[in-house]
Amino acid sequence: MLEHYVLIKQLHVTAASLSILFFMLRAWWSVREIPLLQRRWVKVLPHLIDSTLLALGVTLMVMLSLWPHQHPWLAAKLIALLAYIGLGTVAIKRGRTPRARAIAALAAVLTFAYMLGAAIRHSALSWLA
Repeated sequence: MLEHYVLIKQLHVTAASLSILFFMLRAWWSVREIPLLQRRWVKVLPHLIDSTLLALGVTLMVMLSLWPHQHPWLAAKLIALLAYIGLGTVAIKRGRTPRARAIAALAAVLTFAYMLGAAIRHSALSWLA
């Protein structure tokens, strides 16, 4: 399975890129209260992308025997993922006002940037390492 590492990692990176780009588009639509946000494909596609992203991440974790209790950067990334999901739900649908949704969207994007830094630097300090 290790022979497929490069492919799986590239697919993971691609899914992450699609996830954040589509999130930013949906967040913009949410803040601007654009009705496209209510289309069925707009509601379904993020779940497909994010499920793929998560499955690929777990596959990489198992392939490389990287466990959160042994690698603080991975634990931090997974905790940040939970924060990102929570902020994302406020940004897209739970925020009561466009301002609240915009603030949550910005915080979600910053959280995603933190996760990216943690993954690249293999440090819980993310970009500061």
